[in-house]
Amino acid sequence: MEESVTSQIKTNETGSAEKSALAKKYAKTNQLLSLTETVIFFAAIVILLFTGLSKKIEAVAYGFTSNDYFALLIFFGIIGIAEGIISFPIGFYTDYILEHRYGLSNQTLKGYFSEKLKGLLLGLILGVPLMFAFYYILHTFGSNWWIVLGVFMFFVSVIIGRLAPTLIMPLFYKFKPIENESLKERILALCLKTGVKIQGIFTFDMSKNTKKANAAFTGIGKSKRIILGDTLINNFSESEIETVFAHEMGHYTKKHILKLMTVSTLLSFAGLFITAELYQASLSYFNFESITQIAALPLLFLYLSLYGLVTTPISNIQSRKYEWEADTYALQTTMDRDSFISSMEKLADQNLSDKTPNKVIEYLFHSHPSIEKRIQFARDFKF
Repeated sequence: MEESVTSQIKTNETGSAEKSALAKKYAKTNQLLSLTETVIFFAAIVILLFTGLSKKIEAVAYGFTSNDYFALLIFFGIIGIAEGIISFPIGFYTDYILEHRYGLSNQTLKGYFSEKLKGLLLGLILGVPLMFAFYYILHTFGSNWWIVLGVFMFFVSVIIGRLAPTLIMPLFYKFKPIENESLKERILALCLKTGVKIQGIFTFDMSKNTKKANAAFTGIGKSKRIILGDTLINNFSESEIETVFAHEMGHYTKKHILKLMTVSTLLSFAGLFITAELYQASLSYFNFESITQIAALPLLFLYLSLYGLVTTPISNIQSRKYEWEADTYALQTTMDRDSFISSMEKLADQNLSDKTPNKVIEYLFHSHPSIEKRIQFARDFKF
């Protein structure tokens, strides 16, 4: 009997070690692909600017029209098509081939291209008017364009935040109220216990695309809701789902979305100011005539992108802080250390997450604390 138990423990340890090694390999591959995409993106902008290609594309655009806005559309249409062709192989490998190779995807090839097409159409419907609005602001407000654009971007983010759960996300997933009565009663009891009022608790069909599990708190104002993937509902116990729900409820009660938006807005204004100064100062170096010259716009986006890259760790520090707060809330409200730990273990296993990522990588690029740290936090938590 003892030999059998010992053998089982060794088998479990071996399986766990193999899973951990696989998770690290998966994470490393994703990081390498992400780095490659970033390098290609910045290299493309540099080529546009330093080879004079940006001016040549601008000339082609004005060859079709004398209208600045139509020329803008043609200019970025040409660049967008080229970017899509260049980035497609890496994107397809990352999102489809790699996910299937590691046994994480349920998505069919038809489903993949259908999702991409919907994303492209949505991007055009939202992106073209926003691009025109941006160019209008640049044309109309001169050196103060960055202030007006910052205010405009804030209101756009609020509108999208309100519309996303009810209009945008349903384009990609089917949402429905949780049907499991026992689970629903458990969650409603938790809401009653904590005095939390939410607009709805929904599940959505993640399983059509992936085996990974997830949950999220989405929306602003009356569109606020907590959503749970069906991959979570189908593979986790009710007590584990309750702790995951309590974590998302922690984001809700502590107003993390509002706080994240506030910091994001402040960072955006700072970034726009710095970009405006650098953009104006470097126009002459590339022989651009004004801030509104279409060929110069890749330079503006280069500065904005570099700023976003540099400030990503700041946003991640804030995000990880709120994840700790939500974990604390979940443990305090459920008083269920074991279910919290087992839910973390299952999330890591089902999502093939690296439990112990490189500390530098985690600090710079991860929006969540590592699974191992969160499990240890729960073990040490004082009720």
